[in-house]
Amino acid sequence: MNVLVIDIGGTHVKVLAISQKVPLEFDSGPARTAKRMVSEVRKIAADWKYDVVSIGYPGPVLRSRPVSEPWNLGKGWVGFSFDAAFKRPVKVVNDAAMQALGSYKRGKMLFLGLGTGLGSALIVDGIVEPMELGHLPYRKATFEDYVGIRGLEKHGKKKWRRYVADVVERLAAALEPDEVVLGGGNVKKLKELPSRSRAGDNANAFLGGFRLWEKLGENFTRAKAQPNKRKRP
Repeated sequence: MNVLVIDIGGTHVKVLAISQKVPLEFDSGPARTAKRMVSEVRKIAADWKYDVVSIGYPGPVLRSRPVSEPWNLGKGWVGFSFDAAFKRPVKVVNDAAMQALGSYKRGKMLFLGLGTGLGSALIVDGIVEPMELGHLPYRKATFEDYVGIRGLEKHGKKKWRRYVADVVERLAAALEPDEVVLGGGNVKKLKELPSRSRAGDNANAFLGGFRLWEKLGENFTRAKAQPNKRKRP
């Protein structure tokens, strides 16, 4: 099955088909509505063959539909028919859940995405459960206020690293995963990883998008997407 994966971020939208090796990307941001996103994807992927589409969405998703508008993008995502727009079957999942699925190996895994906020998902024996742990109370605010981009900018890199270690320890103690995977763009800013954790890769979002169309129990052995990318001409 030819799968097209769309990873929607606050600054960029990244696109890769299973038949391709290098992702394409274009700018995201407050003016990027659902309709404009689809139009741009169809334009840059016009020469690619794909039968189905996976979308990693930066917000809560229920039954493959966004349930709230993203705070850092344009409007019109809730209620939008992606199937009709792409004229193909579409699966929409939370972006952290999609990257978690691409990072998964076995057992019980907690995924924490260190990016603009704090993305989170739990996978148990191949079953993905998106979570909103970043909004839980922590100190004087929430987890993502301390380990998201706001925390990094407010407290500086040294304190931010301590907060990350503390948050990972607390969540791991509560959920008791076999391992913790730290993804997102800011994981590279850590000097060392917390115990029982490993670094993920943003390219795993594409692998997760491919896996969305595989049946539970099939062997997840697809090659990882290459992390390097090129911009649209």
